[in-house]
Amino acid sequence: MSTDGKRRVPRLLLLALVVFGAYFGFVLVFDVLLGHLIPKSLLTMYMVFVVAGALMAFTFTEDGARELVAPIKALVEDPRRKIARNVVFTALPLLAGYYAYASLQPSYEAPVELRSIHPAPPARFKAFGKSHELQKLENPYRKFEKEDPAKFRALVREGGEVYIRNCQYCHGDKLDGKGPYAAGLNPTPLNFQDVGTIAQLQESFVFWRISTGGPGLPKEAAPWISSMPVWQDFLTEDEIWKVILFLYDYTGRAPRSWE
Repeated sequence: MSTDGKRRVPRLLLLALVVFGAYFGFVLVFDVLLGHLIPKSLLTMYMVFVVAGALMAFTFTEDGARELVAPIKALVEDPRRKIARNVVFTALPLLAGYYAYASLQPSYEAPVELRSIHPAPPARFKAFGKSHELQKLENPYRKFEKEDPAKFRALVREGGEVYIRNCQYCHGDKLDGKGPYAAGLNPTPLNFQDVGTIAQLQESFVFWRISTGGPGLPKEAAPWISSMPVWQDFLTEDEIWKVILFLYDYTGRAPRSWE
């Protein structure tokens, strides 16, 4: 209570009012008055400054600091506030846990910016313990298409067997992106039958994407990346090249060359 007999607003409550007032002020100005949704990252940065500035102002003097923490100290130490203390110490962890759980939930909304379906590949990448230069990388089995058609057909069949065992669950047994797992993925697996997919790509590009999977994508593939595993951890280098032969053969497409 102040010297004139009037009850003052507790400093802790006043601090909370200042922080929440600043928060709703930012939202009001940007969202309502200006008509522009304030980015979450920018709002967070503003609020960090507000909280830091308010704490410095409210704890500028020793008396002010003591008055600010007095309700917290009383809640922790006063035996008469046991019930309130138990309620607070139960509610805070629950709220923190709920916030953490909610923040980890995936968002299935379309990204604001355009996603690059075929992101620019790196000039060099590492797979199977080796460094590969993309423009010089070639399918070692492609030459048999002309040199030994019978052997080429056998390689395609082997690639098809690898595909059915490992890839059709997502990309479908008809290579149309409608495998049994496809509905549970976002973004959905590529439709290799579409002229806009492997028909536009070099075999070395496809080898890079299969070998390194979703984790190997560059930043421009975000915010929608890829659910594809890092297949170099499960398949051999030869198996991936044979699968690539199968992909182009089954869809009737010819791989693009770097020229």
